[in-house]
Amino acid sequence: MNAVIACGGTGGHLFPGLAVAEVMRARGHEVMLFVSEKEIDSVALSSHPDFRFEKLPTIGLPSPFSPAIVRFMQRFNESLTRCRQIYRKFNPHVVLGMGGFTSTAPILAGRMRRIPTFIHESNAFPGKANRLTARMVRAVLLGFKEAAQFFPKVRTEVTGTPIRAELQRMDRAAARRKLGLREDLLTLLVMGGSQGASGINQSIIKSLPSLQGEAFQVIHLSGARDERLAADNYQRENIPAYVAAFHHAMEEVYSAADLAIARSGAASLSELAAFSLPSLLIPFPYAADDHQTCNAEIFARAEAAILLREAELSGDLLARKIRELIGDPARLQRMAENCAQLAPKNAANLVVDTMEKYTQTT
Repeated sequence: MNAVIACGGTGGHLFPGLAVAEVMRARGHEVMLFVSEKEIDSVALSSHPDFRFEKLPTIGLPSPFSPAIVRFMQRFNESLTRCRQIYRKFNPHVVLGMGGFTSTAPILAGRMRRIPTFIHESNAFPGKANRLTARMVRAVLLGFKEAAQFFPKVRTEVTGTPIRAELQRMDRAAARRKLGLREDLLTLLVMGGSQGASGINQSIIKSLPSLQGEAFQVIHLSGARDERLAADNYQRENIPAYVAAFHHAMEEVYSAADLAIARSGAASLSELAAFSLPSLLIPFPYAADDHQTCNAEIFARAEAAILLREAELSGDLLARKIRELIGDPARLQRMAENCAQLAPKNAANLVVDTMEKYTQTT
């Protein structure tokens, strides 16, 4: 098949889309990716020069009463026109949208050509774009079964959220050596998603004085803005740490870690689960419809994670939670085992299986 995968705008859409694209290409299908004009998409695709991609000028949907709605409609129409031009040459047999408004125009253009269209919803509470687009697709593919209730009038299939093929577990000691860390110390991973997270960075920095003398080390992916600030604070408190704005080989940091502090975007949670990493989850409080809290609650109910709300977070509270976990190896082990139970099983293959099944019955 010729397949279009619309997956730009955030790492949470892009990386699962790339995972599906890898499987489709391995099965002999032709793949074209549609991404946004954001820098994150260009940076991520720079390490995948073998994929064909097109940038669409889509922006998020503003309030219908906002003057920005005019700009949104202009950009949406530009995207739709561009998709229809590309489809005339590429002749896709199937279109998959991974969420966000980068997906909507490609799905509509596919529907206009009467070809099978699908969306993947990775979050427990669906995004606005997918709720609007669902009426145009053959099926909605779900990361969490809890999201099915929001799509009562369309077929749903639970596939899990795909993770990239390169995310394979490494030997823990070898991963720590690569990062310049000690092999024998409990290791805490702090990350804020593809953009970093200032709220998490500030909280962990405030917690460090209370954590002096604890036997642990840190991997902190801070985002570019807070990299120097974070590094200086670890050095001042004499806590061993690998600090970077971001790290391309995420399999190294996941394999090196025993415990994570993270946001609760669906793609990040799928990756944490794949590496059996227990976590302190701090949902991004301004995420649309508070969907990150919905995601985190699933992991907290399974006792794979502890949910902390950013509005209630302080350095002392975070330090206390970290100390409790690093001082209780048995609890950490139980959380790791519970987390592994939530890991997506072959999600990228399940997404492609579903698309092939529906397409063959066209």
